[in-house]
Amino acid sequence: MGNSSAPAPAAHVRSFPMYLVKVRDFLQMDGPALPHGILRERGLLHQWCPGMFTIFVSHQWLGTAHPDPSGQQLAILRTALGRMIEGSLQVQQDLTSSTPAYRLVGPAHSLTSQTRQQIADGFLFLDWFAIPQITARLPGMNEDATKSEAAQAVQSIPAYVEAADLFIALVPELLHADTGLPCNYASWLSRGWCRAELWCRLLSSKQDTSVVVAYSANEAEFMLPLDWQRHLIADGSFTVESDRATVVRLGEVALESKLRTLQAAGPMSQYRFYLASRPRLLGQKQEDLTPDRFLEYFQFDSLASAIAESGMNGLMCAVLSGNVGMIHVLAEHKADVNYRLPDLSELGYYATQTLLMVAAKSYQAPSVLAALISLRADVTALSRAGFGAIFFSRSAEQVELLLSARAALHPTLFNGVAARASSETVSALLRARCEVSNRVAYGALHGVTLLARGNPHKYENAKLLLAHRADPNHRARPNLKYLLGLECKLASWIVDIYGYETCSTMARTGASLAGLTPLGAAALTGDSQLVGLLLSARAEISQNDRGDLPHELAAACGHTHLLPLLETMHV
Repeated sequence: MGNSSAPAPAAHVRSFPMYLVKVRDFLQMDGPALPHGILRERGLLHQWCPGMFTIFVSHQWLGTAHPDPSGQQLAILRTALGRMIEGSLQVQQDLTSSTPAYRLVGPAHSLTSQTRQQIADGFLFLDWFAIPQITARLPGMNEDATKSEAAQAVQSIPAYVEAADLFIALVPELLHADTGLPCNYASWLSRGWCRAELWCRLLSSKQDTSVVVAYSANEAEFMLPLDWQRHLIADGSFTVESDRATVVRLGEVALESKLRTLQAAGPMSQYRFYLASRPRLLGQKQEDLTPDRFLEYFQFDSLASAIAESGMNGLMCAVLSGNVGMIHVLAEHKADVNYRLPDLSELGYYATQTLLMVAAKSYQAPSVLAALISLRADVTALSRAGFGAIFFSRSAEQVELLLSARAALHPTLFNGVAARASSETVSALLRARCEVSNRVAYGALHGVTLLARGNPHKYENAKLLLAHRADPNHRARPNLKYLLGLECKLASWIVDIYGYETCSTMARTGASLAGLTPLGAAALTGDSQLVGLLLSARAEISQNDRGDLPHELAAACGHTHLLPLLETMHV
């Protein structure tokens, strides 16, 4: 994790002291969170100084006047931190981000024993604790309070994030006290200020900018890289619309600071990636660069070096920046439009994926895909995982273009599109009469229930799939002839030895897959709306091949909010 002895970076100004609570004191608390003033009176607040191991907790408020009226959210955080410290809560990469070798041999990126001890001895930042007289942001309120302590503290949040050694997104599924709506990972990702905190973390100058997503007291993972890249800071949801401009500017400053750091210290691949992605990330107009300006901008010595370099080469930069003209120029100079990536998993792009796949999954305009196709990009190419470009489609326009070019279809096509893309994208495939197959190892509903946690369109996607005969009782069948099947078998052995509750999310999922229905998968991920939707579609309460019922899977993962519904249906 981050170096706790390093001084806070100077990219953001701290206008108000950063107040923290000792983790050991926090673990002794109970009930709803006490406000800043009371904690200060009791001597429980400490000002940040270099050397403090600091945990920044980002969360969505569960009430209008109080962040956690019943104390449910913080109770989950206390249990999760306690389990991290003792080592019974494993934090690893998610299933799709990790390589097969990683999944088989164990965590290459996890909480070390040193980090667990630092957490135990560390300090916690939570807005309600740290900011005096903080209130909910409402239109017409607090607009003239720019000189107040509370406003200064809110303006200092980017600096607080940069000072943190560990960043936790606290996103258990709980109901909002006033609206009654579920608050979870997808809703947290939708909030403008939560996105601002997230972007400040990921664009900070720290060497380790990982984000721990805590779904429950028993389940936590490192964030999928594409989860933040597809949730643009300018598109967040704000209670006070005037906050949008403030947060957009904050994102611009954070990204520029990141670029300066990478330009000075590298790696150059990341510098070029963020530079190429800057217009899309900030919602700005893409600029077509002349060849000379393109080479200067991305720091290539020549067209030849831009073509010859691996990783973030010239074509990758042109694709990610949406520069159609440079795609043609580079191709005319013999750049390979069927170039396959080396491993860029830290950025969300994986070995053997093609430029056409990159263009699709990075939300590029159809003109970028059309340019590659016109230059004979292979629309039938498959990645190492067996997926074609259309599997990675993110818009209806991309789907229509790829289908017109006769892109390779695959029986599990909907698993990728329904998990990651919008309902308009799914509808485009259905209009083209692409089949929602129930004759595959993993049905499309498995993709939605297991892989769509951050996708706000997942419920609509599931409804579309059910309306087109997706089987709500489809049982997953990992094939032991292939690596994933062997991993599932290994995961099952690990769970047998250590038990569900002390294994990682990856091990629990792998062990559960054989015979798992979409309802069981929704129980694993703790999604009450998907559980309700599947039950209304007559999903059966059935065991997987290990004999686990949905309510048992939910309990093992700490999703206790599902137990009344699932246990009642089981009885």
